[in-house]
Amino acid sequence: MTPAFFKKTVQRYCIFFAVIFFLAACSPKLDWRVVQSPQERYTALFPGKPEKIQRRIAYQDQELLQTLEALKIEDDIYSISATQLPIAQSALLAKLLSQLQDNLLARAKDNGGQVMIEDVLYQTSARQKQASKDYFIQFKSNGTNEQWMRVRWISRVAADGSIWIYQISVLHTKAIPNDAKAFLLKEDYANFFNEFYPE
Repeated sequence: MTPAFFKKTVQRYCIFFAVIFFLAACSPKLDWRVVQSPQERYTALFPGKPEKIQRRIAYQDQELLQTLEALKIEDDIYSISATQLPIAQSALLAKLLSQLQDNLLARAKDNGGQVMIEDVLYQTSARQKQASKDYFIQFKSNGTNEQWMRVRWISRVAADGSIWIYQISVLHTKAIPNDAKAFLLKEDYANFFNEFYPE
C-alpha cells in the first residue's frame, strides 16, 4: 500500500464517519407515525411505536372496557386511554368523566401543585371542529420533586350508541424551569394533541 493510497483511504474513512456522525446528530428523537385504533374509534399520531394494553374495569356494578396506548421517550410519557360506556349508559357519562378529571386535579392540588386551563378546539376524523379544554397540571412530591402533565378529555357517541371517553396526555417527568404552559405547547407536544382524531 503506497503512502498516497493510504492517505486517500484514511481521508475517505474520516469523511464517512463525519457524515455518519452528522446524520446521527441531526436525527430526530421523535419518529412520528400514524396509529390506527379502529376498535377504539380514533386515529392518532405518536412519536414512536406505542405499547397497547386492554383491560376491564369495575364501575358501578358493571365492567367497562378500557384501552391504553402509551410510549415513553426520554422525560416524556405520551398516552391515550379510551374507556367505553355501553349502549344506553349515557347517564353515567358526566359522573365518570368528572371522576377521571377530579382524580388528577385533586392529587395535584392536595400536594401544592397548580392547574391551568385553556379552551381549545379539536377535530374529528370527519374534520369537524369541536370544543374542549386542555389542562396543564403540576404535580409535586414532598415539596421538591415536580412533574407536569398536559391532558385533554374528549367524549364521543359512537354510531352504535355506545360512548367513548378519551384521555390524551403527555407527562413530563422532570421540572420545567420557566413557563410550563409554553413548554407543553411546543411542537413536540402540539403534534400529538392536534393529530388525534376520534370518529
